Amino acid sequence: MTAHFLFSDANTDAALWGATRQSHVVRAGALVRTFCLVGVLAVAALGPHGVAHAQSAADPAADLGPLTQRWLDDALARNPSSALPLRMEVSVGSLDSRLRLAPCARVEPYLPVGARLWGRTRLGLRCVEGATAWNVFLPVTIKAFGPAWVLTNNVAPGAVLTANDATEAEVDWAADSSPVMANPELWVGQTAARQLVAGQAVRQAMVRAPLLFKAGAQVKVVAQGPGYAVSSAGQALTAGSAGQTVRVRMENGRIVSGTVNDSGTVDVTL
Repeated sequence: MTAHFLFSDANTDAALWGATRQSHVVRAGALVRTFCLVGVLAVAALGPHGVAHAQSAADPAADLGPLTQRWLDDALARNPSSALPLRMEVSVGSLDSRLRLAPCARVEPYLPVGARLWGRTRLGLRCVEGATAWNVFLPVTIKAFGPAWVLTNNVAPGAVLTANDATEAEVDWAADSSPVMANPELWVGQTAARQLVAGQAVRQAMVRAPLLFKAGAQVKVVAQGPGYAVSSAGQALTAGSAGQTVRVRMENGRIVSGTVNDSGTVDVTL
């Protein structure tokens, strides 16, 4: 069974249309925290003890699917909508048909430790009022459809991505744990971290900043401390991209670590 919802929050809208670099990358962790919060609200809505009454005491397994669907539906429906939402789809699986559960008057849905309401996951259900205690897990799939950039052709590892390499389309953001890069400014000019295939949505783990120098290259090092800055030369021990932390061997043999800036200089804080 599948339910359709429109979902968004301030983090999601900022990820789509925000002005800063971070606001354009939708982080699954932020959405997960939102889902967990509304999950708590949904449990509270089910009753004073955060539980739901099974409709069939004789065969509780028959009602767990609908019970789980209602719990998730209510959780997602409680999120405020906006002009630019993600379109949520929730599918609830079923238990093994061979499983037989003891009669239960009240069943409590909950998120297992380490589980999250994003992509392929599971929801726990436990009997909290019955002669025999039991605990089962239902498979759940949560999809989050929204605008993204999809590759129109294959891209070789190390190749620089251009605006012509992708077109805008709706994709399931929850299909992969890596955040969608909804703004082309984040990936145009970046290099492919691996072989990319046409039809893939552009995600954070697929690209990296271009190399500014290779391992063994001579680089400029600027060491900064309170009230002073000293420039010197050194040999890069690893290749470096903007924003990356690298190690450099100085002329006196000392090895220092610093951050590569956009010009290729290694900044070291003392």
